[in-house]
Amino acid sequence: MAAIAPKEAVKDSILDATDRLLARFGYRKMTVEDIAAEAGIGKGTVYLHFNSKEEVVLSHIDRIVHRLKDRLWAIASSNEPAAERLRLMLLTRVLFRFDSIQHYTQSLNDLLAVLRPGLLSRRAQYFETEAQIFAEVLSEGRQKGEFSFEHAQTTAHALLQATNGLLPYSLSTSELGERMEVEQRTSDVANLMLHGLLSRRN
Repeated sequence: MAAIAPKEAVKDSILDATDRLLARFGYRKMTVEDIAAEAGIGKGTVYLHFNSKEEVVLSHIDRIVHRLKDRLWAIASSNEPAAERLRLMLLTRVLFRFDSIQHYTQSLNDLLAVLRPGLLSRRAQYFETEAQIFAEVLSEGRQKGEFSFEHAQTTAHALLQATNGLLPYSLSTSELGERMEVEQRTSDVANLMLHGLLSRRN
């Protein structure tokens, strides 16, 4: 186990460096040499952990989503009513992404246009994972009589689709507006969607 920690620390330093360089130069101008220099390591060390610049950048996006998934699970596992958990989860999925790339001057779609096929494939996996977490809370809420709906997975996907337009993909964070505005718009959408799910007995 002792050998794993340094390896992960090096990978994190590479991904941290990549994050800073994406904000500074963008994907096209950034090189593996730049990443190595920014991380304070040799170029060969980068290649010990990643096969290419593309893999480094996609792994950086993976890390953001992995951290988001941990946040969503933490909320999903809390003792709050299911409706409140879902509201917080919807806010978190938007604002965590917003905060993670707020220092970028471009949207992710523009910044990583050359990586679009790989990014779209990963994005579908990201959303499916999120949908599974949402579906668990939805099912629990229905069992407790909070919600009324037919299919948990379908409903979970609908909740995600309703807030996808607020994610910093097609628009940059500056184009989406101030964080407070994004939070308010997300809250409005979440409240509207959850109102439609609430059991008429509530």
